[in-house]
Amino acid sequence: MPEAYIVSAVRTAGGRRNGRLRDWHPVDMAARVLEAVVARSGIDPNVIDDVIMGCVTQAGEQAFHVGRNAVLASSLPDRIPAVTIDRQCGSSQQAIQFAAQAVLSGTQDVVIAAGVESMSRVPMGLALSAPLQQGIGTGPYTQAIFDRYGVTEITQFAGAEMIAAKHGLTRDDLDAFGFESQQRAIAATRAGAFEAEILPLEVVTAEGATELHVVDEGIRFDATLEAIQSVKLVTPGGIITAATSSQICDGASAVMIVSGEALKAHGLTPIARIHAFGVTAGDPVIMLEEPIPATRHVLGKAGMTIGEIDLYEVNEAFAPVPLAWLKELGADPAKLNVNGGAIALGHPLGSSGTKLMTTLIHALKARGLRYGLQTMCEGGGIANVTIVEAL
Repeated sequence: MPEAYIVSAVRTAGGRRNGRLRDWHPVDMAARVLEAVVARSGIDPNVIDDVIMGCVTQAGEQAFHVGRNAVLASSLPDRIPAVTIDRQCGSSQQAIQFAAQAVLSGTQDVVIAAGVESMSRVPMGLALSAPLQQGIGTGPYTQAIFDRYGVTEITQFAGAEMIAAKHGLTRDDLDAFGFESQQRAIAATRAGAFEAEILPLEVVTAEGATELHVVDEGIRFDATLEAIQSVKLVTPGGIITAATSSQICDGASAVMIVSGEALKAHGLTPIARIHAFGVTAGDPVIMLEEPIPATRHVLGKAGMTIGEIDLYEVNEAFAPVPLAWLKELGADPAKLNVNGGAIALGHPLGSSGTKLMTTLIHALKARGLRYGLQTMCEGGGIANVTIVEAL
């Protein structure tokens, strides 16, 4: 039976909006992780079949096929093709799943799944704002969509507030979770838990000095619960704040996926095996709740229970998302985002899927654990779920 193996996984440390990675062109940032994932695998780059690059805001410096441009900006052979995909926040998790499908089908043997997003240089919404400023169009949602769902607007903030209300979550619940995310990220950083997965990037400090960027810039090392509790609400009457939402972030990441035949032919050492995966969709208004049914669906396909999963990475787009997921799945909070999540580490949109997978695999191996599950809520009411086995 064919198998899909992961032989290397790497990410940059996250950069805050207009922070330490602001001078990195997203194409160059993506090129560096492509080179690194190849170097860490030990494979001859000439045997790579494809690059699948996730990116959400495909405008400005991320326009005109950022995936292909990353190959061209790297030292990899220009014979390697690439494709750029957008499944919103799950773009590079979908890249992993497309790569796995290619390998499992036997059509390709060595595929890099990757993602990039510079939210400093290519602000979220740029692809939408430019034509609207020119008076062209009314936005991505037509009246037909609003009429179908009986709403006048669709936003992720509204969806997150709806999840909190539906699942009985309070402001105190969210603030405590936001604080825990920071504390776990701080502990992981101080323990060196991220060192093996981070690719250092050279940056210039405000003082003009050159140094390596190796620590996720979004972590609030001075975070206190009291400070988080004092942050103002995003929406009047709601309970979500900036301290319980994912941070805008710059970053890139990559995972190399190969077939069993390629593993043997090239003498590669696997670090994980892709065990099961899937994608589902549902209500686009509450939208961010879809990881719950998606997880049930993929666990069912795999013939597994949530209790058999050793660690989970559930993207912290907003605190209600993983909290509702924990509650509905009966999952163990101690296994969730053990090194912190996007509230502390940042959410570089198109890069987050391969970023979370990189962290999940390294966390499993560091603890001597076996199965990990990753899921992302995505715009439009979609969710990807991927289960891996650490080797």
